Amino acid sequence: MKKVLSFDVDQTLNVAKTPITDEVAKLLISCLNNFEICPISGQKFDQFLIQIVDRLVDNGVKPAELTHLHLFVAQGTQYYRYVPTGDTYNPNDWQQVYNFPLTAEQVAKITAALSQAAQELNHWEEASLAEGDEIIENRLSQVTFSALGQKATTEEKYAWDPDHKKREAIVARAKELAPEFDYEIGGTTSINAFVPGMNKVFGMTHLMEELNVQKSDILYFGDMTQPGGNDYPVVQMGVQTITVRNHEDTSFALRGILGVL
Repeated sequence: MKKVLSFDVDQTLNVAKTPITDEVAKLLISCLNNFEICPISGQKFDQFLIQIVDRLVDNGVKPAELTHLHLFVAQGTQYYRYVPTGDTYNPNDWQQVYNFPLTAEQVAKITAALSQAAQELNHWEEASLAEGDEIIENRLSQVTFSALGQKATTEEKYAWDPDHKKREAIVARAKELAPEFDYEIGGTTSINAFVPGMNKVFGMTHLMEELNVQKSDILYFGDMTQPGGNDYPVVQMGVQTITVRNHEDTSFALRGILGVL
């Protein structure tokens, strides 16, 4: 029997960049009583709270249950766990276990490469950004290009690059400009850039170390499991993986898993 259920976030647990549904939240709470639950995504910590944790709280999760939720941020190059100090949820009870940040020089090189690549290819959408939004974001252990920023509508994001061709072209050019870094396509408009090896293999390896489990103990869910997708490294390392199209697929699988316990 598996001990760990691990999930990509966007398009696996939710509609991209939106909070998980009540149904997904309730299923995850049930899973917390049977498994260690480990979301791993390129998103920053605050987004994990907004999109996952706050919705679990809305649906009645208990602090003791949250001790079985492990947040592997920025592809697992940052790890947060919940250490309750009382009987009610307190967002300040999240503790960072580790963080492997990029240097300022590395951030600058990646930012310059992604900016130049997108502008050369006419995929730089600054004019359409909402006030205060940004296309390139320093997430400490990775730099993320989000073509339309974080505040664009879901419909706009889905329509921008459905076949990944725009981002594939940006990645190819950025790799020419800054070849010392790796670039992965994720979500609907994103590219994650990082030091080689700091992808989900890094995150899953540390997950196993922190939770004292083996590959055979883990079941992973992701929507980008094809070569070049940000879930593909998990497939390559031999972790059993379920490929999903959306959160509805994930919900269906979780109902099946919980139904046989």
